[in-house]
Amino acid sequence: MEDHRCEVILLQTSDVHGCLLPRSYADQSEVCYGLARVASIIKEERRKHKQVLLMDSGDSLQGTPLTYYHARVNSTPAHPVIACMNELGYDAAGIGNHEFNYGLPYLERTMKEARFPWLSANILDTATGQPKFGPPYLIKELPLGLRIGILGLTTSYIPNWERPEHIAGLTFSDPVEAARTWVHHMKKHERADVIVVAYHGGLERDVKTGVPTEPLTGENVGIALCQQVPGIDVLLTGHQHRSLAGYEVNGVCVVQPGYEGRALGKVTLQLANEGDGWKLLHKQSELMGADDYEPDPVIEDKVREVEALTQAWLDQPIGEVDGDLSIHAPAEVRLSEHPLIEWINRVQMDVSGADVSCTALFDNRSSGFGAVITMRDLVTFYVYPNTLKVLRISGRDLREALEQSAQYFTLDDTGAIIVHPAYLAPKPQHYNYDMWEGIEYTLDISRPAGQRVTRLEHNGRPVVDQQAFDVVMNNYRASGGGNFEMFRDKPVVKDIPMDMVELLADYITSHGRITASVNHNWLVVGGHSPAPDLARGSAETRTRAGR
Repeated sequence: MEDHRCEVILLQTSDVHGCLLPRSYADQSEVCYGLARVASIIKEERRKHKQVLLMDSGDSLQGTPLTYYHARVNSTPAHPVIACMNELGYDAAGIGNHEFNYGLPYLERTMKEARFPWLSANILDTATGQPKFGPPYLIKELPLGLRIGILGLTTSYIPNWERPEHIAGLTFSDPVEAARTWVHHMKKHERADVIVVAYHGGLERDVKTGVPTEPLTGENVGIALCQQVPGIDVLLTGHQHRSLAGYEVNGVCVVQPGYEGRALGKVTLQLANEGDGWKLLHKQSELMGADDYEPDPVIEDKVREVEALTQAWLDQPIGEVDGDLSIHAPAEVRLSEHPLIEWINRVQMDVSGADVSCTALFDNRSSGFGAVITMRDLVTFYVYPNTLKVLRISGRDLREALEQSAQYFTLDDTGAIIVHPAYLAPKPQHYNYDMWEGIEYTLDISRPAGQRVTRLEHNGRPVVDQQAFDVVMNNYRASGGGNFEMFRDKPVVKDIPMDMVELLADYITSHGRITASVNHNWLVVGGHSPAPDLARGSAETRTRAGR
């Protein structure tokens, strides 16, 4: 029998978050990432290699003003992300948690535009118990009879974040159990020679030491997949926005290509068939950075029309400011009260009727609002399609929530207050630090975690554990997102279904002018503030975190 040899290249994107063009929506400056740049790498790899498979691991449809505009303002044009993925000839795409942000009808309509299958073995139709979005896997038969099986999986933690109406009729089963079932099926019944899992989820433990890197909630189970499911050869991960390659876990080649098209994941497989079936001889993963590549003009042309419409919409002025709502140092916003955060909390209280509110500065990108507010300012500042809920919580819950937020900070060796490393890696989580209005409080970062709330008052009186409060917050936090377990399953007093960007835009346009002010109701103490550059941290900490 003739000895056959084969090389297969697996290319992976993940967490593109609608970032197609290499330009910032905040100021139109050139950036070194985006799918248009990644497209140039993909095309180069296809010129170099005969057998190339291209996959995405989810969170492609949400994250930029372009995708917001298409979902909320004008969905008549072809979906820009799908148009680009079709042009690039994706073989398959996974389903991420942010795919559901604009509702199931929008998602299903968008999926129909794709010329590739959407794979998720553990998102089930509750009524039938079967995978909701079609076959959970894809078999690609290559020359010489080599069969590559691609299985899709999605983090099962979505019900803890997403609005219930957006996932009605869906069950999110355990990815590990789903993988056991379907990997065995693909091996036995589909005769798959290689099993690739495209998982919208990440690694819950350090890839080298096995030490947990986060609470083991089930949000990320990549290590468990490698260790508990026999037969997986390659695990393409996402969700955590990590840049990870060159590792194997229990013999499984693992890769994660960052986010926003900053890199392309590449796995090289070397196989041989000596007459007794294909054997995987070697596998190696690497990341190919997008910053060394020029944007592909075909991809840029694909989105030119809807991009122009989006830019015109973004430049619409919607109101004016008395005072200063600009942001110069994001770290300082989180250390001392800022008028833009207070304004967001005040709007939330005004529209909900609640007398207590919390919100976050989600990332370090926004420069706040200038004298004239445009939609560009608003969508750059408020990056998530959240809605609001009013929960009834106790004084004890309130104190626990403040203690949870206080864990965002720690002290360095000089006694400076800095962001705790756990909130910077494996991905920045600035959105998990809340600032409150309607209460008076002090956080002392010099004290041990869990004992940092040294003052907590409401209307000048100490808060007691049994006291009841109606608190307005975004739907992510109300579901317990960000390890705010004290909010989970609390009574919902009011549900405000309007998207926050729409709600804020309506508020601004109805008032015409908004006034910058602070009432100094909270303090962070216990260390000296770092210099602004130290407070902002590394380049990674200055980028927008996905959630």
